[in-house]
Amino acid sequence: MLTRRRVLTGFGAAATSALALGGYAFALEPMWRLNITRYRVKPPRWPSGLKLSIGVIADIHASEPVMPVGRVAAIAERAMALQPDVIVLLGDFAGHSRFQTKRVPPEAWSEALSTLRAPLGVHAVLGNHDWWDDDLAQSLRHGPTVGHRVLERVGIPVYENDVVRLGKDGQAFWLAGLGDQLAFIDRNKRGFARFRGVDDLKGTLAKVTDDAPVILLAHEPDIFPVVPDRVALTLSGHTHGGQVRVLGYSPIVPSRYGNRYAYGHVVEDNRHLIVSGGLGCSKLPVRFGVPPEIVMIDVSA
Repeated sequence: MLTRRRVLTGFGAAATSALALGGYAFALEPMWRLNITRYRVKPPRWPSGLKLSIGVIADIHASEPVMPVGRVAAIAERAMALQPDVIVLLGDFAGHSRFQTKRVPPEAWSEALSTLRAPLGVHAVLGNHDWWDDDLAQSLRHGPTVGHRVLERVGIPVYENDVVRLGKDGQAFWLAGLGDQLAFIDRNKRGFARFRGVDDLKGTLAKVTDDAPVILLAHEPDIFPVVPDRVALTLSGHTHGGQVRVLGYSPIVPSRYGNRYAYGHVVEDNRHLIVSGGLGCSKLPVRFGVPPEIVMIDVSA
């Protein structure tokens, strides 16, 4: 028999569960969890003698309370402890949340990242928020952004439609860093926003001068449909896995392809893409089902 007491007890249990779930999504998962997510990738035509481990740090969004500078430093220390051959930073260093309590200056988060070391170096591209949060770059309609300058000041090269040739065990490969695809915000008279990128995929790949494999760093994964099979592996961030992900589905993904490139290892036409869930939060300080992560990738033939 359904009594008033049972109804109230049911409502109480539901409210308690909702509060617990909300507390987890708003506090525990985004602020305290840190996963190490591992992938093994065997791209076509990868040299048989080249085994490469890549550490990926994406979407820090440095700001308090979710990503204070001390946490950025701890993430850098954890990434180094994994001993990757090379570390790549996939952009969105700048914090961006309506609910941030304190901004972390670029000089502070870049200094925290300056401790990163790897045998084949630390290499970075910028994300859309590194452009959007730089008022001067938006006004001038060109960089370098503040984020670009502070990273290079601490010895971390930033690639904007540029490449670098690296080698391990007598085998060469290329890192190609794509300019951001959403760098500039253009608003019409009604206030609607359109975005213009600084990306040049064709020009970037034209700088590759031999047949060594190419790893493409592209903050947003939406470039992937036009990435040629000349590229062995594309690495992206930006989506945060949707920040809320249930049973492999994210209700909201900042991509025109929706869940197609929301998260994880994607293979299309024998081409490989890995999308990191990232570390920080954008807009809302919420994560559920996609905790902050450092990605480790083992690439071999």
